[in-house]
Amino acid sequence: MASNSMGNIFRITTWGESHGPAIGVVIDGCPAGLLLQEEDINQALALRAPGHNIYTSPRQESDRCQILSGVFEGKTTGTPISIFIKNRDVDSSKYEPIQNLLRPGHANFTYLEKYGLFDYRGGGRSSARETACRVAAGAVAKKLLRHYDIQVIAYLLQVANIAAKVSFSSDLFESVYKSPIYCPDAKAAKPMQKAIMQAKEEGDSLGGIVELIAHNLPVGLGDPIYEKLEANLAKAMMSLPATKGFEIGTGFQAAKMPGSTHNDSFQHQQGKITTATNHAGGTLGGISTGMPLIARVVFKPPSSVMKEMETVNRQGEAATFKLPAGSRHDPCVAIRAVPVVEAMAALVLADALLMNRLSRLE
Repeated sequence: MASNSMGNIFRITTWGESHGPAIGVVIDGCPAGLLLQEEDINQALALRAPGHNIYTSPRQESDRCQILSGVFEGKTTGTPISIFIKNRDVDSSKYEPIQNLLRPGHANFTYLEKYGLFDYRGGGRSSARETACRVAAGAVAKKLLRHYDIQVIAYLLQVANIAAKVSFSSDLFESVYKSPIYCPDAKAAKPMQKAIMQAKEEGDSLGGIVELIAHNLPVGLGDPIYEKLEANLAKAMMSLPATKGFEIGTGFQAAKMPGSTHNDSFQHQQGKITTATNHAGGTLGGISTGMPLIARVVFKPPSSVMKEMETVNRQGEAATFKLPAGSRHDPCVAIRAVPVVEAMAALVLADALLMNRLSRLE
């Protein structure tokens, strides 16, 4: 499997499996001199970890990291940063009875066809457990972005057909992480929570949409033709488990608008050029405009449900699939995807920021 890395200058490589002894990430290209401690990463990991409330998987992972290299006396050295995260709450026994069945909605069929084998214990490398590595790397990327006063935040925008109304404000970050489902709209969060619990009680699951906003981006991030900012964001987001769609700015609604409405008119305010609207979502020609970058990621309903489903075994014989009692899964993966989307956006933006320093002789 040769596709475990992303990024050009700020580059990460993740390793490990869901039910292995540990997972981790190596970050290459982080500039020297960045203040970094294990607690910076642990705080980010705690936001993604399961088992904190009834709306997520009951798997208990404390996710405390260990920095093995690349940091000396509290600062990055410019050498590769290796981060180690131990898997503590592993129970592979639940997967033994279903190891010979093709799980509906899961990757074991395609992995088996491609590689000839598959780690059935929690999905192995295809498991969302791997996203803890991305959150760890994203914590470092966010520290780099904050050095340049760039802020990235994600939140749960929609569950099933229940949508939140969100506007950027100084207390948005606090509102997001005060909510057990990372939704800053308290009015919408209540019916979302009710719908999630109903689906869980019925042995089913729900999909959702995560929105992200990046503020204070400089003009110029992103490199045409094949390194456009939104293209790299789309690839980063669509590399996450359970993703089924990505849009930026007005997104798919742009198909319903005339060009005269969708175009963002330029204006000169407070000594700089901006746009009167932001239908483009903060990019033009694949390059950041300096306006807020706004994008959304669609997550499907988690495939692991308690309801019985028809399938076949590895030999192609008809079978009924049912998760063993005591199986631990998220009823709505979009909840814990919020800090992951935030991390992935930070990784793409950190890489684009470093790439932009090479764009011209000034």
